[in-house]
Amino acid sequence: MRRLILFLILSFCLSSYSYAAPCYGTKMPGKNNFFTGLQYHGIFKRYLENEYGKVRSQQNFFLLSYGIFDWLSIDLKCGGGDIRQYPIESDEIDYPYNFAGGYGFRLKFYDKENIKMAFGFQHISVHPKSINLETGKNSGILDDWQVSLLASRDFKKFTPYLGTRWSRMDYIHKIWDNRKRKMSDLTKSIGLIYGLDLPITEKIWLNLEGSAFDSEEFSCSINFKF
Repeated sequence: MRRLILFLILSFCLSSYSYAAPCYGTKMPGKNNFFTGLQYHGIFKRYLENEYGKVRSQQNFFLLSYGIFDWLSIDLKCGGGDIRQYPIESDEIDYPYNFAGGYGFRLKFYDKENIKMAFGFQHISVHPKSINLETGKNSGILDDWQVSLLASRDFKKFTPYLGTRWSRMDYIHKIWDNRKRKMSDLTKSIGLIYGLDLPITEKIWLNLEGSAFDSEEFSCSINFKF
């Protein structure tokens, strides 16, 4: 069992195509209960449409999830992040670390015999500091949207989950008052999600998440139950 868990962790950390934006998994707080946590989210490559190239971002969040019902939770996050954009025909633009936040919800619609299924919606917005270039004052915002459908199976030592998501990432670029929204490549919007919850104690667990096909990202978090 320990060898299997080690293999799964190494698969997340070493594979260049095993990354995903955070879907949180199927572990949800019960009614009137809270989960908190600390999360890292790294976007290593997300292609934009047409000639806009690709974007990268490093983000860190404090997490808070609240159970409205046993089958419905609200997910909030607050922290910071940066943006690096790589246009095809010009130099990269690096926006310094600043505020980032997000919100979403999860709806659990199946929970029997150690199997859970959940639908989720998540949104992250990154607002780094503006910079001055030869073209003038440049500002950037990164909007990350996704909906997911996940299924998990509880084992004694860990809980793996698998699913799919539809995602879209918009890079909003502004030079002085000229504002333009640059969407992600819509031909790469469907991803395969797989994740893992590893309990540390009864009330503390580690979450790792990965995906394929739509983007190269990675997320991990340490979580606490109250």
